[in-house]
Amino acid sequence: MDEPFSLRVGPPATTLRKGQKTRDAILNDALALASQVGLEGISIADVAQRAGLSKSGLFAHFGSKEELQRATLARAEALFRDRVLKPAQNFQHGLPRLRALFDYWLAWIEGGDELPGGCLMISAAIEYDDRPGPMREVLAHGHRELRGAIAKVVRVAVEHGELADGSDPSQFAFELFGIVLSASHEWRLLNERRSLERARRSFERLVRCYQQSQSEA
Repeated sequence: MDEPFSLRVGPPATTLRKGQKTRDAILNDALALASQVGLEGISIADVAQRAGLSKSGLFAHFGSKEELQRATLARAEALFRDRVLKPAQNFQHGLPRLRALFDYWLAWIEGGDELPGGCLMISAAIEYDDRPGPMREVLAHGHRELRGAIAKVVRVAVEHGELADGSDPSQFAFELFGIVLSASHEWRLLNERRSLERARRSFERLVRCYQQSQSEA
């Protein structure tokens, strides 16, 4: 007599949820560590120890260090969207949204429990700027998207008359990035507690400059 037909199914939903929860916890630990030692500085052994797993247990979720690095960077970018870009969208289009984006960005630089070493995208950009490969391409794509998002907000501010006609959104984004990078450098490396307030003053000066008519600029 033939064996009864049995339908092969995947793991139960509870198992999948537990696996995803473990993976998320690993990435949280990897992100906190990478913010301090860099993406190249994290190791399977160190992350496994922080997560309370064996190395083989961690390999069950991430098959290699490279896979863990890519997933950690993706987690950092997703967290940046949740902490900076999405909250700024709750503000009115144009200059109010631009100010909100900048304020949330400075709060992101301060770090915290999730990112004790500050912005991973900034530190990773320094790690990989001269290292061709997939990680560099992912980082470059993320930074271009962020600049494009800033330029879009600036463009709307120009359309609303909050910034002068003829203002270059890409140039504004370039200068804004400069303020953020300088603030991060002084906050993280020099432990300069006034750096964020200085960054805010620089931002307001930048806005005033772009509010001038082209004949006054």
